[in-house]
Amino acid sequence: PGGGVDPSRRQWKKKKGKYLFNQKALAKVFRARFLDGLNKEHLTIPKGARPKWVVDCARVGTGISALKYLSIYLYRGVISERNIIANQDGQVTFRYIDGKTKEVCSRTLKGEDFLHLILLHVLPRGFRRARDYGFLHGNAKKLLFLVQMILHVRIMVIVRRPRPVFKCPHCGKPMKILGIKPTGAG
Repeated sequence: PGGGVDPSRRQWKKKKGKYLFNQKALAKVFRARFLDGLNKEHLTIPKGARPKWVVDCARVGTGISALKYLSIYLYRGVISERNIIANQDGQVTFRYIDGKTKEVCSRTLKGEDFLHLILLHVLPRGFRRARDYGFLHGNAKKLLFLVQMILHVRIMVIVRRPRPVFKCPHCGKPMKILGIKPTGAG
């Protein structure tokens, strides 16, 4: 929604300018919090690690365009089968859209290198691709309600229709289900 709740005033604070966070400031805050978490666990970064961190923030639009972008990122596979052009003699040729030029390109790699690229997108066991933070977190129902009240969001109440009752084919009275017999069980 282009802003956040000011906890001290319990008011909505609208973003200033074209973005919610400055990319460089976000990188510094992320790095500091990450290092703080490592320190609390008595872990250290290897000595050869880069001193500068890359935080890639890109505008994906608003509303439907942002939703489309995120849904592709979150729920689609790394590459669809139709984008694999050839797989011959240990070489894989695939097509992709260049992120900067938006042009359709193709690339041929050794099978092992192609597999390596695919596996870079596989998350370690127990990791999730996206998490809910802030007022969208599962434990933030009060904060979500506050945001909805501040922004005057009309909350739609979903009325669930009762399920139809199974009726006896002989007398027409409601039947009570005592159990379900799996198919194929004698």
